[in-house]
Amino acid sequence: MNGYWYKEWSQGRRFIIKIKPGEQIRNDLLRFARTAGVKNAVIVSAVGSVKNVNFRGIKAGARLPITEPRMHQHTVQGPMELLGLEGNLMLDESGEVDCHLHILMGKSSGEVLGGHLFDAEVFATCEILLTEMEVSGIERHPSSSGGVSTLYIEEED
Repeated sequence: MNGYWYKEWSQGRRFIIKIKPGEQIRNDLLRFARTAGVKNAVIVSAVGSVKNVNFRGIKAGARLPITEPRMHQHTVQGPMELLGLEGNLMLDESGEVDCHLHILMGKSSGEVLGGHLFDAEVFATCEILLTEMEVSGIERHPSSSGGVSTLYIEEED
């Protein structure tokens, strides 16, 4: 195989999720997935506002593997505009749904911040559009180079 793997997936159900003020985005997404029986999904769009955001960025000049000394972890109090939330929900190797999320936030000054999202609290509202993915042979596994769990795609015979 070349330097990439792929799987074709079919679109499943589509959801509009509204998360209330004071709730944690990551926790509510995982709770939603368990309640709705969603195993794999992709975030199509997200808007709203956030505060108490915990995220990371990779330091300039970092090499692989990405380890704690090679990243900056940030906590921003906010509130800030939620400009974007990207990511996916996938089963991990134990069969539980896990998510990999990246966030973009806007300060009142117009400055934009973003990175790998650990979690964020909803300030006024959070509206997420999510599409379920119908696919098999994909799991999230711990990564020796990425610093977070990443996708493992089973190769076709």
